[in-house]
Amino acid sequence: MTDRDRTTDPRWLDADGNEIDEDHRGLVYDIRTLVDRRRALGIFGGIGLTSLLAACAGGSSPTATATTDASAGASATATPTPSSSAAAGATGPLDEVPDETGGPYPGDGSNGVNVLDDSGIVRRDIRSSFGSSTTVAEGVPLEIALTVRDAATGSALVGAGVYLWHCDRGGSYSLYSPGVENENYLRGVQATDETGTVRFTSIYPACYSGRWPHIHFEVYADVDNAVASGPIVKTSQIALPEEANALVYATSGYEQSVRNLAQTSLSRDMVFGDDGGIHQIASMSGSVANGYTAALTIGV
Repeated sequence: MTDRDRTTDPRWLDADGNEIDEDHRGLVYDIRTLVDRRRALGIFGGIGLTSLLAACAGGSSPTATATTDASAGASATATPTPSSSAAAGATGPLDEVPDETGGPYPGDGSNGVNVLDDSGIVRRDIRSSFGSSTTVAEGVPLEIALTVRDAATGSALVGAGVYLWHCDRGGSYSLYSPGVENENYLRGVQATDETGTVRFTSIYPACYSGRWPHIHFEVYADVDNAVASGPIVKTSQIALPEEANALVYATSGYEQSVRNLAQTSLSRDMVFGDDGGIHQIASMSGSVANGYTAALTIGV
């Protein structure tokens, strides 16, 4: 081999700068050489060349990228990871969310007061009371995104009615707790959209004594059934993750939640304890400064 023929490509030089023999350059070199020599024959058919090289390169996963080979007119698509924002057309069974208690403060007429038939209950922003009071509940901002799907098929339940409620920053429930009996904040009803999702604008709830931080919800066939206290399809709860709880409760106004959280756990909680809330723990994004989003997909 002449000096002109010697490579300067660092990928094919050893630690002393000497050229590595072609027989020992590895699979990536072999594929590149084969592609260069046989490209005109189209021997890879519908296989994406970029995908093949990426799969053979060190540290790459063959399922990490979806690529298209334009010359062959074919594409390889990675399987999407299931998430709370999965498309409405997605299919396949999923676990049904466990049935849970609505607790002593549902406000749905099953334990005293009924807020569901009040004008103003159908809303996205549930931070303020409506009607005779306009008190706004204070706390770290929280967007709650709940996606409702048919457990048997995975199809989005479009137009389902969702009633959602939770305690305030001090651990009190509107309509029930001393001092907030005349408030109805942190309660609302919405219809699921074309992806089966409802989004509520709220605040991060407290951790009160004896319970892991949580959010209550009821699912109805539609909003009309919800506001008429019709048949409930599902009653359950959302569990909030420990990492976000700790960060939020370190802020002003949540002081009592620090102590209460230290005295409980998901495994000891009266609702989530049986399975550690594996079907009910929300995925969390955001920050204390900018607010959080809690997302959960449920099967009903």
